[in-house]
Amino acid sequence: MEIQDLIEIGTIVSPQGLQGELKVKTDSDFPERFEKSGHRWLQIQPHQSPQSIELVRGKQIPGKNMFVIKLAGIDDRNQAESLRGCKLFVEKNDRPSLDKGEYHIVDLINLQVFNQQTGENIGTVTDVFSAGNDILEVTLHNQPEPTPDIIPDLDKVSRVSKKRKLKVKKSKPVTVLIPFVEDIVPVINLEQQRLEINPPKGLLNLDLAEES
Repeated sequence: MEIQDLIEIGTIVSPQGLQGELKVKTDSDFPERFEKSGHRWLQIQPHQSPQSIELVRGKQIPGKNMFVIKLAGIDDRNQAESLRGCKLFVEKNDRPSLDKGEYHIVDLINLQVFNQQTGENIGTVTDVFSAGNDILEVTLHNQPEPTPDIIPDLDKVSRVSKKRKLKVKKSKPVTVLIPFVEDIVPVINLEQQRLEINPPKGLLNLDLAEES
């Protein structure tokens, strides 16, 4: 199965106990993806094709976006430890039904964001996360002038080991955070790959933008 045919649902963060159980962090709004036994896909190394694996059982840690799961064939802590950082996936056609006004995160990523008040295409959705309400992270098309790369003065560094560790600091693209609520994001058109926002005063000020 190729990665483009799958949806990432979580990351294995650590072993849980001694019997091969795993703690998984997720941004998924569908707990059944971790609680219902059945077929899943596991990516062990980045850029490696995911492999089929069976989810035996799972349960949510109360109050957290974390689950404890058991995968077939993972029966001790050493095996579980070897999967730290691995990604879990489901097939794209394995999508829970959504209520009106609900969207899959994967469908929102890369949507173009238009300001209804000006008609301007301001940026691209690059991430979605939860902070009470869902938040869209939008990377702006109109980026501020980049600051010069900061290059350390190696003549002022006496130890060779320190010189080797010094790195040039690169500036990061500027983003804005947009609450994903109907009053602010009244239009989502997946067919046209766009959404429209009606930002309150100050939301798009560059002074308030965050560096991703």
